[in-house]
Amino acid sequence: MTATYPQTRFLYHPLFLAVAAASVLLSGEATADHTVRIAPVVISADVPNQSLVTEGDPRQARQPIPASDAGDFLSRTPGFSAQNSGGTNGDPVLRGLSGSRINILVDGGEIIGACPSRMDAPSSYIAPESFDHFEIIKGPQTVKYGPVGSAGTVLFERRTQPFLTSGSRGRITLQGGSYGRFGQLVDLTTGNEQGYIRAIGQHDRAEDYKDGSGNKVPSKWMNWNGDVLIGATPNSDTLIELGVGAGDGEARYAARNMDGAKFERRSTTLRFEQYYYDQALESIEARFYHHANHHVMDNYSLREPGHMAMAMPLKRTTTGGRVTTHWALSNLHLATGVDAQISKHQDQHHAQWQKDMDYQQVGYFAELEAPLAEQHTLFAGARMDHYQVQDYRHELSGGGHGHGGGHTTPNPTHGEKRRENLPSAFLRYEFMPADSTTLYAGLGHTQRMPDYWELFSPENGLHGGANAFTGIKPEKTTQLDIGAYWHGNTVDAWIAAYVGRIDNFILFTHADASNIDAEIMGAEAGSAWQFHPNFSADATLAYARGRNADERSALPQIPPLDARLALQYEKEKLSAGMIWRLVDSQHRVALGQGNVVGVDLGPNSAFNTLALNAAYRLHENFTVSAGVDNVLDKTYSEHLNKAGSAGFGYPADTRINEPGRQFWLKADYQF
Repeated sequence: MTATYPQTRFLYHPLFLAVAAASVLLSGEATADHTVRIAPVVISADVPNQSLVTEGDPRQARQPIPASDAGDFLSRTPGFSAQNSGGTNGDPVLRGLSGSRINILVDGGEIIGACPSRMDAPSSYIAPESFDHFEIIKGPQTVKYGPVGSAGTVLFERRTQPFLTSGSRGRITLQGGSYGRFGQLVDLTTGNEQGYIRAIGQHDRAEDYKDGSGNKVPSKWMNWNGDVLIGATPNSDTLIELGVGAGDGEARYAARNMDGAKFERRSTTLRFEQYYYDQALESIEARFYHHANHHVMDNYSLREPGHMAMAMPLKRTTTGGRVTTHWALSNLHLATGVDAQISKHQDQHHAQWQKDMDYQQVGYFAELEAPLAEQHTLFAGARMDHYQVQDYRHELSGGGHGHGGGHTTPNPTHGEKRRENLPSAFLRYEFMPADSTTLYAGLGHTQRMPDYWELFSPENGLHGGANAFTGIKPEKTTQLDIGAYWHGNTVDAWIAAYVGRIDNFILFTHADASNIDAEIMGAEAGSAWQFHPNFSADATLAYARGRNADERSALPQIPPLDARLALQYEKEKLSAGMIWRLVDSQHRVALGQGNVVGVDLGPNSAFNTLALNAAYRLHENFTVSAGVDNVLDKTYSEHLNKAGSAGFGYPADTRINEPGRQFWLKADYQF
């Protein structure tokens, strides 16, 4: 099952640099008089809409094959990648940073996984196509959405449009593909000017896939989600919405010794919005949420059990809320608010549920948008977060990331509370020398509380301590973001670069955790060129680099240079496209170091893949799209990867290969 890789080095840099340079030069001729173009039916990569912000509709078809969860979805965006374990539940990575360094919110609240080794990453509970809108804010450049994500913030939102008269609307999608892929989504809303009821049901599944060499990779998965939203709109300025939801799933992992047998979710949300006009107070928004996750990992439900059948049931409940007020003070716009969260974690021993962690956070914030002159704008924000975490564990278990299997010892921090007061702030300046051009520079600083996985999963803490609960320090990230983007008649182009320092970066060496000082830098760039009324070309490039400043060596789990070139044709009802992805080799590695999800396994080879797609609008509301991924059926693996499980016959440190050639078909009907 040893992978074979293309021996070709990354020879395509000149092509992409030429495309980017041409886009920049051509954009100089652009004016603010934008030509209206039809959006592509199949998106190759989501790109920024404004400085540091990317947003769009997660229901629109994307290639490769429609995403299995939010981690899969985000990996299509420049700057994002994923730590892979098999067919689904890749943990998202933004600019080489992962875990709670990425702040992911669902309808205003966090869904947090329960597994000590993140077999149920928070993104695994999110079905992107069941949402109406997503937004990505890169870098520590906002303080409004809870504790600041040092890498960035991701929002998935349902935005139900109110009814002006009585009526109904809906959307039905079916998708199928190679290796047993079959998914369905139904989204129905009915209501009138006084309110609405919306029901969303989603189910998706796939069987084990085969890599380009025809080897089967254990990767079977299934998930389903159901949500009901009841909204009251007593007038055009008021919204009250109650949401209830549930979901479950399973996943077989080629790269783990256990599988995810249960991903049960129970959710309740409450939303209130009140708008005012011609007043200093523009609006009040309140969000409240409760998510209860029940996760089970075992080694017998989805695979042949080994010499001993094992299961580990886990629970996580997260309850929180946020109240935000928006103010218009002369020409200034100010958002102020407070947010809070309580999260409890439980595991099961001898059929008894035991709480091992209680996490509490309260924060308050203010964020300002201040026009300085006609073409100059200043953005600034600050927040303070107060944390209290209590350790309820009576004993500590060996075996790696809390999976047991080793001896147990008394927990020296049983009953202890840890308290931290951590500030965050940012300042960004934007300048528009022309209507079509924006330049920006932003400096952000955030101090991040170690999360559950960093406090409770390590075998040992600093300096060989018994655990990490008291020894691991909060991370302190200071980052400079600069960039520019251009919008023109036929060419759009953008570039974003960053450089940062992370003091007390939390580093895992196998099952131990420690703090180091780290340096990060990188850039993303892209362009879109409508060179003919029916043809367009897109190019994106993402590069990240990390350095362990203490050891003067590479920072682990940093993705290699990743580029995409897309060509799209669209005329009337028909569209067709190709996407060429090119990934450089990665030789800057730190063997055996990483995070709770995975560690560096060694260098990885360069690869490139080709994908094709086509779509036809059979009716104004009915579109059929199809595609072929990995057209040339290449055998390759991503650099961010876990070693294959010996239970499936993988040799030590062998990466999991990605799927070979696969076909997909999607039908989308809206009414």
